[in-house]
Amino acid sequence: MIDLTKPWPPGLNRDTWLLFLLGFVVALLLVSQVDVWASRGAIGWPEAWRAPFFAITDYGVSDWVLIPSLALFLIAVFAGHFLRGLKRLAAYEVSMLAGYIFVGVGLPGLVANLIKRVIGRGRPDMFEEFGAYSFHNVVNDWTFQSFPSGHATTAIGIAFTVGFLAPRLFLWLLAAGIFVAISRVPVGMHYPSDVFGGACLGLIGAYVVRYFFARRRWMFKFRPDNHIVTRPLCAIRRLYQRARA
Repeated sequence: MIDLTKPWPPGLNRDTWLLFLLGFVVALLLVSQVDVWASRGAIGWPEAWRAPFFAITDYGVSDWVLIPSLALFLIAVFAGHFLRGLKRLAAYEVSMLAGYIFVGVGLPGLVANLIKRVIGRGRPDMFEEFGAYSFHNVVNDWTFQSFPSGHATTAIGIAFTVGFLAPRLFLWLLAAGIFVAISRVPVGMHYPSDVFGGACLGLIGAYVVRYFFARRRWMFKFRPDNHIVTRPLCAIRRLYQRARA
């Protein structure tokens, strides 16, 4: 199992980032070689085969995470101005938790949306008319916003953002995220290389956000060995213990 306390993904650090980037580009080019075969083949599956992918693919829509987390953040910040003592500290911890989830999921998604508009790759729906490697850069609509997959970015971003907080859930979240990312091919919205690019963006984005928070000791902190661990939510825990008592 991946060690989630390391500050960066396996193989990535300050000395290897250029090699890591080169490896990503090479992997992306290799995956792109099966774009047409995988996309046209999956779209042609019987409807019964494709149905499960349609059922789960919207898990990759970020609204169901961003809206509640933003609302919780604003409520906690507002409430904190009227509370005192332990309750105020608990409100602060809630705001940090909600803010971290909002940024951890939302920032990679925002970057994905900006990139896809700049690149402007045609979606599989455009294959018959334009082929798999057609681009309408910058000025485009959703039909030419295929790379990277925003759903894949969000699904993998959620897995790591939440997994950093709750490592026991990580493998389940990662499995769900991978399935959602893959679903974008049979539902006809993306090519495999779009999915691969989006998944990598969600992964790196989650690590960047956590690193940013850890540097400021928000929700996370650095251990002496430079690994990152969560800071205990002491106020929330104490309030919970009081409520139970």
